[in-house]
Amino acid sequence: MPSAPLNVLILGSGGREHALLKACLRSPRVASVRVAPGNGGMALEAECLPVDASDPAAVVALARRVGADLVIVGPEGPLAAGVVDALEDAGILAYGPRAAGARLEASKAFCKDFLLRHRIPTAAAATFTSVAPALERVRAGRFPVVLKASGLAAGKGVVIARDLAEAEAALRDMLEAKVFGASGDEVLVEEFMEGEEASIMLVVCRDQYLMLPASQDHKRVGEGDTGPNTGGMGAYAPAGVVTPEVEARVRREIVEPTLAGLAADGIDYRGTLYVGIMVTPEGPKVVEFNVRFGDPECQVLLPLVDGDPVELFESVARGAYRSSQMGVRPGAAIIVILAAHGYPATVRTGDPVGLPASLPEGVDLVHGGTKRLPDGSLVTSGGRVMGVVARGATLAEAARRAYAAVPTVRIPGSHHRRDIGARQLRRDGAA
Repeated sequence: MPSAPLNVLILGSGGREHALLKACLRSPRVASVRVAPGNGGMALEAECLPVDASDPAAVVALARRVGADLVIVGPEGPLAAGVVDALEDAGILAYGPRAAGARLEASKAFCKDFLLRHRIPTAAAATFTSVAPALERVRAGRFPVVLKASGLAAGKGVVIARDLAEAEAALRDMLEAKVFGASGDEVLVEEFMEGEEASIMLVVCRDQYLMLPASQDHKRVGEGDTGPNTGGMGAYAPAGVVTPEVEARVRREIVEPTLAGLAADGIDYRGTLYVGIMVTPEGPKVVEFNVRFGDPECQVLLPLVDGDPVELFESVARGAYRSSQMGVRPGAAIIVILAAHGYPATVRTGDPVGLPASLPEGVDLVHGGTKRLPDGSLVTSGGRVMGVVARGATLAEAARRAYAAVPTVRIPGSHHRRDIGARQLRRDGAA
């Protein structure tokens, strides 16, 4: 007997949520889909509704009002605020971990303690709430040293200090000047790990999981990984640094102990688990856990799911997913981010956004920072305005498609990196 069609509500307003919306629009399981609060690009495809997504009571009220059968929570803020707890307590199906599991991202101190207690490979670290003892720890160690604001900081609460002066300035910024607000009340002083980073996204249903292809994000604003950090200027998957041997070690040494540790700690984890790893000479080690899809990694991973992502999310939310149910398809995907003038510093907003009349096969546009005006036109409203997503049999093919489409999106003063995926293309002998 076929399952009943779903009325879906997506929480969030960025590129990740637009990718989730597109997956819902393609799904035969979905009868209707709405986004709250959404953005200008999403408003071209679905109804966008105002809501404070981090207010559990407001989200429950909205879900009831629109008759949502499934709520997909995109960002980390609502997860940490307990939105999934409130929805499930109200009898509404929700995809994403409850607040107890969301602490893995909401508190880096909690996450580090979890990793160390469960003997999961990671960097040595200590947590501090004042500058003087933190500086003592820094002086006793080696440079570079990694300093992390413990709380949620929109991906910007990490500093790699190359010397004592940089470390002291960063610690004072976090602990005294409160540049990250309450997120910097606790700071981790962590050893620097040598190696190459990669992201492993898991769709977790307690002790069952689907591992999606390894991906790599490009955090720096400039080509060759230069300039300040951003929320992500592009990503690609699969990332060859995660060889079959490395993947086997990730499963054995990181994923399985993590899921066992969550169960041992009484945490019913159902949702996305983002495992940021460093592939070191000693093997893969955890850099961080996030409890939602990365943005922009989500945009390149959903097209590689071999099946309907909505069915996957629904079965996880119900606690019914089994690891053999779904897999990944061959091929590669890439996203190139078009950023607003001034990003990542002072961002200019209100610039007109011109879209192409059509897109070639295998190419899609995902809006991250656009606003729809009353006359129907689009303008920029954030730093990472647009993502050009392309798929192909190989990364080289996907990259050609994406970069061919980039000039067809017209945003005055925008900029983008021209080397997304370059490291993998060199590995493949295609660059």
